[in-house]
Amino acid sequence: MTPELTALTLAALLQVVQFVLMAVPANLELGPAKTASPRDRDRLGGDVEDLLSKRTARLYRALDNHFEGLILFTIACVAVTVAEKSGTLTATCAYIYLIARIAYVPAYAFGLSPWRSYIWFVGFGATTVMLIAALL
Repeated sequence: MTPELTALTLAALLQVVQFVLMAVPANLELGPAKTASPRDRDRLGGDVEDLLSKRTARLYRALDNHFEGLILFTIACVAVTVAEKSGTLTATCAYIYLIARIAYVPAYAFGLSPWRSYIWFVGFGATTVMLIAALL
C-alpha cells in the first residue's frame, strides 16, 4: 500500500472517531427518540444541529466538513497511486492532510478562531499539491 493510501485509510478511521465524538453527546442531549427519528424539522422543532449544545453542534459541523474534505483527498490519493506518482512530496502532503484533520477537530470543537480556518487551509493546500503532482 502506498503511503498516500495508508494516510487515506487513517483519515477514514478518523472519520469514524469523529462520528463517535459527535454521536455520543448528540444522543445523550437529544435522546434516541429524536436521533432515531426521520429527523423532520417540523417533528423535531428545528434542525438537529440547532437542538444540540454549542460544542456538539461544532463536532457535527466538523464531521460534515471532513466528509467534504475527504472527497478531494480520496481523489488525490487514488490519482497519485494509479498514476504511479507516489513520492516523498505526495506522501508528506498526505500526512500533512491527516495531521491537519486531526488538529481541526479540537480546533473546531473549542471554537479556536481563526486557527481552525488556518488548519483547514493547510489540509486543503496539501490535497491540492497532491492533485497537481498526480498530473505532472
